Amino acid sequence: MNISDLSVSQLQRAVAIKKQIGRLQKQLTTLLGTSGASDRQPRRRLSAAAKARIAAAQKARWAKSRPAKRARKLSAAARKKISQIAKARWAKAKAAGRKTL
Repeated sequence: MNISDLSVSQLQRAVAIKKQIGRLQKQLTTLLGTSGASDRQPRRRLSAAAKARIAAAQKARWAKSRPAKRARKLSAAARKKISQIAKARWAKAKAAGRKTL
């Protein structure tokens, strides 16, 4: 039924019932000490320190599952040898008139 279809007396009765529901709701709230609207527990908030600990623990778990990267180090002699080979390749390419290898 639409509100516009109700008579004046029906609308007055609806308003009275609505007020009565509001009063009863208020009494229930004072009696139980709760809002009555929601029985949900409030969401727990994590501190910044707790979030940091969780993030660090997760990173540690990921680090365990990934293979460790080895640092490869060339000796000074090996670097010098590679450099000389690269310079020779570039010299040959430039002599041939090329701008790329």
